Amino acid sequence: GRKNEQERDFCHLKMTLSLALVALISAFGSSFQYGYNVSVINSPAPYMQDFYNRTYLGRSGVPMSSSFQTLLWSLTVSMFPLGGLFGSLMVWPLVNNCGRKGTLLINNLFSIAAAILMGTSELAKTFEVIILSRVIMGIFAGLASNVVPMFLGEMSPKNLRGAIGVVPQLFITIGILSAQILGLSRILGNAEGWPVLLGLTGIPSLIQLLTLPFFPESPRYLLIQKGNEEQARRALQRLRGWEDVDDEIQEMYQEDRSEKEEGQFSVLSLGLRWQLISIIVMMMGQQLSGVNGVFYYADRIFESAGVDSGSIQYVTVSIGAINVVMTLLAVFIVESLGRRILLLAGFVLCSASCALLTLALNLQNTVSWMSYLSIACVIVYIIGHAIGPSPIPAVMITEMFLQSSRPAAFMVGGSVHWLSNFTVGLVFLYMEAGLGPYSFLIFCAICLATLTYIFIVVPETKNKTFMEINRIMAKRNKVEIQEIKQELQDSYPTGKQEETKALSSSEM
Repeated sequence: GRKNEQERDFCHLKMTLSLALVALISAFGSSFQYGYNVSVINSPAPYMQDFYNRTYLGRSGVPMSSSFQTLLWSLTVSMFPLGGLFGSLMVWPLVNNCGRKGTLLINNLFSIAAAILMGTSELAKTFEVIILSRVIMGIFAGLASNVVPMFLGEMSPKNLRGAIGVVPQLFITIGILSAQILGLSRILGNAEGWPVLLGLTGIPSLIQLLTLPFFPESPRYLLIQKGNEEQARRALQRLRGWEDVDDEIQEMYQEDRSEKEEGQFSVLSLGLRWQLISIIVMMMGQQLSGVNGVFYYADRIFESAGVDSGSIQYVTVSIGAINVVMTLLAVFIVESLGRRILLLAGFVLCSASCALLTLALNLQNTVSWMSYLSIACVIVYIIGHAIGPSPIPAVMITEMFLQSSRPAAFMVGGSVHWLSNFTVGLVFLYMEAGLGPYSFLIFCAICLATLTYIFIVVPETKNKTFMEINRIMAKRNKVEIQEIKQELQDSYPTGKQEETKALSSSEM
């Protein structure tokens, strides 16, 4: 028996091919496109605005006024996060009715439709279609950004949950980088290439639509929500690469039983008070910490540092590459260092670089080397955000909630994420006009506030089962969780009861 246990422990440490493939396919088919569409319209913006102008002139015979053009362009940009908010609100009903995998498959239809519309907009001589497609693409991204972490988090063994949970964020950064590279003026960021650049987003969805059906649905969804132990067992055996998955099946029954004992908490109930506040704070901190502002400002910071305007595109690409490399690093260190340390370290780096950046931007006209300090601050900020604030909150939502409340938690977290994203996009231009470089002090304060909250409230969740994390949070919420081993033996299918007793005694 001891040898079997050692073999099992070794197996627990390795990533099976099935799990790796399902993580890659769902992250490439969904998360990648979220990143791609975040930055795809930055490079070709002047050519797209020119197309808006020409189309309007062709229809009405008069050129478009600059204020109308600004309105249309800000709609083109802001419809994406607004769609993301709609997508987040659809998470709860869809994942409960269609499953996690089913929702991802349905979601591809949004992306493929939007890609076809955007790719043909120039031929059809219509710019309204681009704005509509940005909403549709936003709905796709809103669903993808919530469903992929939930799907992968529920499939992963506890010792790989953090690493696999960071994979969606890794693919978001790869998507951003791909859009930056393809958007270079000598590739597709030009007058002829931009419809192709926008239309390419349909390809990853098509690949996912053709390959994901061959992989299993989330075992926790199959067992706890669908009550189908047989399918859940088969899915687990395939994902883990060995036959004996009784321990995990039992842990799911325990979670199910615990939820029934407590009565299913609605996400707004007092029993989940601290979990709910924590995800809201982390999601707001992630978006309101100024990451979009820093990306937006980067071009101008480099320009003022004397980088010539022709090379700025390449500098932006190199920042995108740093973002990918640091997120990849997070995949490898999240299981050894833990979630909490990465969040804290990330927010420390972000707040320090925002404070220094304010100083550097103010002094760069008087002190010659300050412009180099501002470049360093941007790079440190991107590194800080990539290791903690960007990837970890979605992992934590998966871990802090049990099965029945998890979809609603993602819906709340996702809505906060997209609302905050939308707000920054809307307010930042005004903030920058009014406060100039001092706008980064506001971001600095938000980073510090989030950091303090995480330090006081958010527990470490690495290598713990969902039930263990639930017990830690229950203490915070001052809610008693009944010890349920005895009732568990009654609810667990006969034939497994001896194992349950053995396991209970080994836990004593």
